[in-house]
Amino acid sequence: MKLFARRGGARPPEDVPTTPTGYQQTASRLHAFNRYEIKYLLDEFKVPALREQLAAHMAVDAYSPQGGYPVTSLYYDTPDLRFYWEKIEGLRFRRKLRMRLYGTPAECTEDTPVQVEIKQRVNRVTQKRRLALPYGTARRWLDGREQISCSPAERPFVEEVTTLVGNLDLRPIVTTGYRREAFVGWEADLGLRVTIDHKVHGRDRDFHFASGATNRYTIPPKLAIVEIKANERVPYWVTDLAARAEMSVVRISKYCQSVQAFGLAPRSALGPPELVLDAADQLVAADL
Repeated sequence: MKLFARRGGARPPEDVPTTPTGYQQTASRLHAFNRYEIKYLLDEFKVPALREQLAAHMAVDAYSPQGGYPVTSLYYDTPDLRFYWEKIEGLRFRRKLRMRLYGTPAECTEDTPVQVEIKQRVNRVTQKRRLALPYGTARRWLDGREQISCSPAERPFVEEVTTLVGNLDLRPIVTTGYRREAFVGWEADLGLRVTIDHKVHGRDRDFHFASGATNRYTIPPKLAIVEIKANERVPYWVTDLAARAEMSVVRISKYCQSVQAFGLAPRSALGPPELVLDAADQLVAADL
């Protein structure tokens, strides 16, 4: 197999764009990691206080500009939503395939770097493997079922994704998007990462990132999703902070929320009632 053309720059930290300004310098290489994740819901009115407390213990991610950065993901699933139901049923081993863009969707071109990612859960551990490549190549691979060139190191991942897409007849189902703030730990808390995701929205059609299609909120915009991510352990001060802020732990998936918000599957009875969208919350999330 041919090699992809290599892009300059060092590999970016997990879950962030390569630079705080252009989002266009993601290294084209395979990246993998394991971690523990805890998710919370928080009223947006309480976010400033949380931000201040996090800043006392952590650094604002150097790759995250003020106000955060946009993240947009396109999720793939089977015609009968196998990955969705695996999450709803709480299988100990489950996975999903997505294409992720860091940066403004309207600026996405065929050459813009995106991440093709398998995210899987093994018991309590979240594992991610992903490959960065140009958007046009990713679309031809996942949507057009075309073979792509890759290095020997990337070949096992590429073959796994190709097999998943072909054998399970995966196709685009929904997009999700939000604006993310990120904090990273230092010294004894290296490996700790806390993210705050605002105005979670999506759509179930017009899947090109730069299509300009209408989005809808899939989680009430008054709520932010706070995620605590750690390689080995979550420090006590973090869980104490969450308790003082009265943050509620939730078993939530942005993908599943989008599936339910667009009526592609029944709403799970296990979902928190505060995530039910009322008429006001379903207004268009324009230009997000």
